[in-house]
Amino acid sequence: MFVLLLTVSLFGYINRFAPYAFMTGGFFSALSGFIGMKIATAANSRTANACRRSLNGGLRVAFSAGSVMGLTVVGLGLLDISVWYIILKMGFRLPVEEISGAMINFGMGASSMALFARVGGGIFTKAADVGADLVGKVEAGIPEDDPRTPACIADNVGDNVGDVAGMGADLYESYVSSVLSASALGVSAFNEVAAVDRTRAMLVPLLLAAVGVIASVIGTFFVRTKENTSQKSLLAALRRGTNLSAVIIALAAYPIVRFALGRGFAGIAWSPALR
Repeated sequence: MFVLLLTVSLFGYINRFAPYAFMTGGFFSALSGFIGMKIATAANSRTANACRRSLNGGLRVAFSAGSVMGLTVVGLGLLDISVWYIILKMGFRLPVEEISGAMINFGMGASSMALFARVGGGIFTKAADVGADLVGKVEAGIPEDDPRTPACIADNVGDNVGDVAGMGADLYESYVSSVLSASALGVSAFNEVAAVDRTRAMLVPLLLAAVGVIASVIGTFFVRTKENTSQKSLLAALRRGTNLSAVIIALAAYPIVRFALGRGFAGIAWSPALR
């Protein structure tokens, strides 16, 4: 795909930076999935051991591991977008419409990597699962997912690739695509509005995403329960952290939009709250 995009860009049909944006999007998408997979495999045994003492201990270990993957996804996504914007704006002095057109290819690269991780991991794990069940149940009379079946190792590897690494790559693709799509829409929507700088309209989604990262970090500190608690309390703690982060970003959106776009477009700030 990179070679195809590079060939097309040489003939001038697409932006000359599109192939390289595609490549970096795929790289960071794969990196997000790899980091998430490493953290998940390191935290699963620790979570099981912590649950022997209390449910709150297991929740804190599991939630901390999940937070690493989530914050890695958004951190790498904003890093990729910010670096490319600085290079294209400060280095090459490109107009905002060309910048948005080039950076939208991040989503293509990330989508390609997420597709390979999801589909490849799914095919591998299902093939291993069927093989393990046929040999274990039919021929040897061993129960499903029994550690005495060597194919269970391959099944678990496929689950990690498809469900953990694939999920990380998929989340990166969704996050980057949503931010860049909103930026491109901002540039297009304010094309005929002389009172608003299109650069500011392009940066509003990035600012909201950055504040969302901070709000998410704050919300993680409120996911706590008592040591001797129930499953209902654990779910309530997760909802408390999520709702607090949503309230913070909804309140912070108004001053960001009003400062960037002006008082006349301040009503757009309520869109995160409605969503």
